[in-house]
Amino acid sequence: MQFSSKLRHLWRRPLCAVLLIFSIQECFTQVVSDSFIKKSDSLIIKSPKTYQEINAALELEQNDTVLMRFFANNAADRKYFVGQSFALNQLGKRYLDISEFSKSLALYQRALKAAEEANNIEFEVHSLNMISVILRRTDAIKSSLDYSQKTLMLAETVEKPSNELKRSMMVAMNAIGNIYQILEQYDLAIAQFGTSMEAAREMESESGLAINYQNIGESYEAKGMLAEAMENFQTALVYNERINSERGRIMCNYNIAHVLVHQGHPKEALTLLENTLSPAETLDDKTILSTILINIGWAMIDLNRYVDARSKLVIGLKMAEHYKLHSEISEANKFLSDLSAKEGDFEKALEYHKTSLRYEQIVSNDRNRRYVADVISRHDSERRSNENAALAVENQNYKVQLRKNQTILLVSGIALALLAGIFYILYRQYQLKSEKKVLTLEQSMLRSQMNPHFLFNSLNSIKLYIINNEQKNAVHYLNKFSKLVRKILEASALKEIPLAEELETVELYMNIEDIRFSNELDFKIKVDENIDVHQVKIPSLILQPFLENALWHGLSSKEGLKKIQLHISRDGSEYIYISITDNGVGREAAQIIKEGKVLKRKSMGIDITKERLANFSRDYQNSFEVEMLDLYDDQGTATGTRVVLRIPTI
Repeated sequence: MQFSSKLRHLWRRPLCAVLLIFSIQECFTQVVSDSFIKKSDSLIIKSPKTYQEINAALELEQNDTVLMRFFANNAADRKYFVGQSFALNQLGKRYLDISEFSKSLALYQRALKAAEEANNIEFEVHSLNMISVILRRTDAIKSSLDYSQKTLMLAETVEKPSNELKRSMMVAMNAIGNIYQILEQYDLAIAQFGTSMEAAREMESESGLAINYQNIGESYEAKGMLAEAMENFQTALVYNERINSERGRIMCNYNIAHVLVHQGHPKEALTLLENTLSPAETLDDKTILSTILINIGWAMIDLNRYVDARSKLVIGLKMAEHYKLHSEISEANKFLSDLSAKEGDFEKALEYHKTSLRYEQIVSNDRNRRYVADVISRHDSERRSNENAALAVENQNYKVQLRKNQTILLVSGIALALLAGIFYILYRQYQLKSEKKVLTLEQSMLRSQMNPHFLFNSLNSIKLYIINNEQKNAVHYLNKFSKLVRKILEASALKEIPLAEELETVELYMNIEDIRFSNELDFKIKVDENIDVHQVKIPSLILQPFLENALWHGLSSKEGLKKIQLHISRDGSEYIYISITDNGVGREAAQIIKEGKVLKRKSMGIDITKERLANFSRDYQNSFEVEMLDLYDDQGTATGTRVVLRIPTI
């Protein structure tokens, strides 16, 4: 068969270009930017679990096969199997788009294995779906159906599916509709596509609506209902224009052209197909490109352009043979048979006709067809029947067991009721004791926070401002005092509060105390950047006793500037560390001063706080710790005290 060099190599050039790109990328995988390496490492450290999170992070890089191979290997090495599955899925899609089905299938199977390793249903379902698509496009109908049904059954085990999981279920429903279509059960296919379309509407997925309208149009066309087919194809085209899907536009235009030929408008169809050919070459999907070339040949036969028709048909056939596209091989041979008959070469027409039938038989394997038709028809009913049968057997077993053990169960029930009553009474007593202890601690805590000495001195300091006619200062500190009292009263009713609230309370407290120390206090709060003080929970009002202790035992006897620093830090994810450091006289000197006083008052605030921390820690895996450290300079002179609280977060 003779045709021009340009046409003969038309389909080869995009393939060569793509393979060249892949080869270059494979040879230079080491050329990965530092920014992507850092991005990859950061993503692996964060280890998001959902498709949406990873897709958002790698949206700009997911079409780059070099970067996706790097990320897949990096994620696998560091046991981040969810990320590995995502990257392998993206690589599988790239090969699927150019009809490299065997490579695409291998990548999706590896992605499925990684998702199973991560025990991530969302990614398992996605990979199963795509494996089903490849098997259907390679005419492995039986296996394709198995994977689609497995996809749905696995997705249905999730009570509250994510949007990505819902999308995968929609795709699986659509896939089963495609299998009905292949089996020429078009009414069932239309109903199945309708079910998938409802899911797409619920998700507001315009891409899902586009593909289902297109599939419904194909089923109507196969039934000979050309007006209905055209209406659905045009609706699908509208949705594809909205989402700017080049692939969708090409498919819809091809289908519309197909209907136009059937309606006796080959000229309009040829114009549409020729306008679609260039975008299809750019898309480089060999199935679509082969189909368009074959149908251009078909339209040209109807226009009596036999030489041009044969050129297009042969190019499309060779492409289909290279990629083992059996349906397209059968269709190309059928049209070449018609063309040869029109040209009077009946021997060649018979040869093409036999080849077409042979490939049609491969596509329509009878054994697969019987198996698939049977499984499809029984899929929903069999699942419900099995569930009902299992429930009936379980119910019958319970009845038999109850009859056999009626007396034993009655006696055991009475004994268990008595034991339960005794245990309940004991538990209730323990609970009441615990509640009483907690209440006592809270009352003691409130008394320590609101002791009369502090209240009197604070009000007395504010009174001095008023006497000295410093109204602005008096109002300022009176507002702070009232706000502090209100926060103490509010916090005393809560077992735990956000760290931010506690820090605000102690800052108010230190502002009030600063008046009493003649504004000599230098109080600072430092919080590390990796801590969100609004998320961390601690027992309410636990810091004030330690600050009060630092003020009245460490700093009250010190001359000059008095410093207190409160530092919040985190070591890992299990503990929050709170350190309170003062530059006072030290515990040893403070004790000597205390012994020299005539009136000695025992401070209970620290002991009460420790008991409250112990009660708080019961709800966590780890326990609290309080450590008091004496600080010295190089000469051994006391330079202050540091109190470190280690509070559990898990």
